[in-house]
Amino acid sequence: MPVELMISYKELGLTCIPVVLLIAGGASVLYRKPNAAVQSVILHFAAGVVFSVVAVELLPDMIKIHDPIAIIAGFILGIASMLVIKSFTAKLELKEAGNIGKQLLPWGMLTAIGIDLILDGLLLGIGFAAGAKEGMLLALALAMECLSLGLAISSSLLKLQLNGGKIISILMGLSLLFVMGTAIGFFVLHYTGDMVLEVVLSFGSAALLFLVTEELLVEAHEQKDSPFYTAAFFAGFLIFMILGMVV
Repeated sequence: MPVELMISYKELGLTCIPVVLLIAGGASVLYRKPNAAVQSVILHFAAGVVFSVVAVELLPDMIKIHDPIAIIAGFILGIASMLVIKSFTAKLELKEAGNIGKQLLPWGMLTAIGIDLILDGLLLGIGFAAGAKEGMLLALALAMECLSLGLAISSSLLKLQLNGGKIISILMGLSLLFVMGTAIGFFVLHYTGDMVLEVVLSFGSAALLFLVTEELLVEAHEQKDSPFYTAAFFAGFLIFMILGMVV
């Protein structure tokens, strides 16, 4: 077996850190269901972390490549895709709303988070391709984001009265997206041109901003707001920003 391939398997194994924390975070919510106030704090914190991903990890790389056309194309494609997905899922929920006992999943939120996790995996894979140290530090930073997302996902799904087994299955499915993104980032995107990477980064930035403004914060504000909840958003942003500086 080639040495390079063996090294890649070792590095891919580090993706277990974010994956385990994603599932563990979601499982912890199942063990003890948070009240409305705690759910709002979790959602605010997760929104801050995701927003920080865009500011700390994605935007600097996009500016570094410096291809305005690719940025515009990727960003428009990302927003358009999320709007289409939201429109489709809204019609689906409205159509099935009359079915008594029907448990509807928040497909808009899950889709945006799925894109987020694929993008995180891509970044981690590219980080591993750039160097083992960079990849390891990035894996630790992304682990915190995955932990907060796991908490937010389970909190949202519990409101729909889904059983624990189904929620864990959803978390495991999302975890596979992260692993898939890491593999693609290491084996594919690392060997493509800057323009492809620019489009992917700008597409992901648009999707993440959509997740923050149209999903996480909207759901978080369903409860009566307070300065403490808002502070949780900035705490999530600050913590991940510091981790990004360390990386």
